[in-house]
Amino acid sequence: MIVRSPIKLLCAFLATILLCGSLGLHAQQRPQYSQYIFNNYLLNPALSGIENYTDVKLGYRGQWTGLEGAPVTSFFSINAPIGNTFVNGDANSFASEESQNPFSRFDPSAYQASDPHHGIGMMIVSDKTGAITQTDIQGTYAYHLGISRGLNLSLGISAGYTHQQINISMLTVKDGNDQTLSNLSANTWAPNLGFGIWVYARSYFAGFSVQQLLPRQNFEQYNNHNLNNPAVQHYFFTAGIKVFLNEDISITPSALLKFTKPVPVSFDVNTKVSFRNKFWLGASYRRNDSYTGMAGFNLSSFLNFGYGYDMNSAPLRTVPGGTHEVFIGLLLNNRFKLNCPTHGF
Repeated sequence: MIVRSPIKLLCAFLATILLCGSLGLHAQQRPQYSQYIFNNYLLNPALSGIENYTDVKLGYRGQWTGLEGAPVTSFFSINAPIGNTFVNGDANSFASEESQNPFSRFDPSAYQASDPHHGIGMMIVSDKTGAITQTDIQGTYAYHLGISRGLNLSLGISAGYTHQQINISMLTVKDGNDQTLSNLSANTWAPNLGFGIWVYARSYFAGFSVQQLLPRQNFEQYNNHNLNNPAVQHYFFTAGIKVFLNEDISITPSALLKFTKPVPVSFDVNTKVSFRNKFWLGASYRRNDSYTGMAGFNLSSFLNFGYGYDMNSAPLRTVPGGTHEVFIGLLLNNRFKLNCPTHGF
């Protein structure tokens, strides 16, 4: 039933995300990304090795520019497939010349699920807000399995360490005799673990992941009171579908739903319009947060680029400045000379 009606499945999934966004759950401790659709790997380790090349991305996000101590995020990620069958062949399991694009959008009937293969990767994410800087260093692994002629399922895990540093010189206390600051542990290291599931086909994807599975106290306790909230689990649900309006133009609506106690549910709704896989424009809305305009180029089979600008929505209009987000992507070992991601959309 699921395989026979993928469009209905994705529509139902997107509708569920929008409905759930109106419900309140139980502070977000992970960075957020307006251009998540271009690097879902940052949110879900199951995307490790999803493309038939080595995917490298570098990114920067400066939030609420003009506001002192506002969040600043930078990241580096790399992931690649491993396994002779997949690496030495192509991701669609049928013979192809190296000069031929095996993911041709003009022949959807030829699409086949990837051969079973492994994927590995690594990411480094630094997120600074005020006096606190958090750096995550994680390795990832995923296994991709074709569960039907045109449908893949992948399972992934991430493991590593989180380093948190607090710049005590930026903090002040009302009472000069207060020993709170002297009892702070300015540097902490803690293990981190995540898990993800990803279902993908030629024209749609859906996934679930959880980050910060291992509980931890970020800083020491003072007088039996936590000086900072403990790390909490972050849950992500995402789905999208790609529709070809004609041979040159495609549109990809997607949604991302985020659960994090104790903050309310957050959701992003995103639409990307691509022209011949060379140039794209996009727009996004994040509940009670911002509207985003995006644009980018797939400059070659080696390099792509994207930029997004967030404009604060009604509840945040008093916050000065908008948010700038930029990424650069490198497609290494790209033997089929693809101009853009195929499974990552």
